[in-house]
Amino acid sequence: MKIAIASDHVGLELKKYIIDHLKEKGIRVKDFGPFTNERVDYPDYGLIVGKEVVKKKFDYGILICGTGIGISIAANKVPGIRAALCSDTFSAHATREHNDANILALGARVVARGLALDIVDVFLNGKFEGGRHTKRIKKISNIEEEFMIK
Repeated sequence: MKIAIASDHVGLELKKYIIDHLKEKGIRVKDFGPFTNERVDYPDYGLIVGKEVVKKKFDYGILICGTGIGISIAANKVPGIRAALCSDTFSAHATREHNDANILALGARVVARGLALDIVDVFLNGKFEGGRHTKRIKKISNIEEEFMIK
């Protein structure tokens, strides 16, 4: 499994913690930044990881900002990305099972480190159920296609 990960400056420490956790599990991870505490703009990093995941260079992405909201909104602007903001394990499980989410977003100011690791593990181990959910994912894709600027 290959994971693309990025954050803004607020999520930097949680990102490092998650990277260490993933590497301990033998999961390949590429950090797309930032690498210092210097202030950055979260949309830039949501876009980077979104592009990498939609091009299938990585199996999943993980994005972190203060709340997880802004960076997930930015990533979801990339057609084909289904970034889900999760602050509990049930949501992480459900979004993989029902939404086939390909990016997990976390809020560094919202989720404690231990819980963040649990959420990451549940998300990465989740399996898309398919079936009735496939039709719904297709409807999301149709919305993207309708509003894409050509």
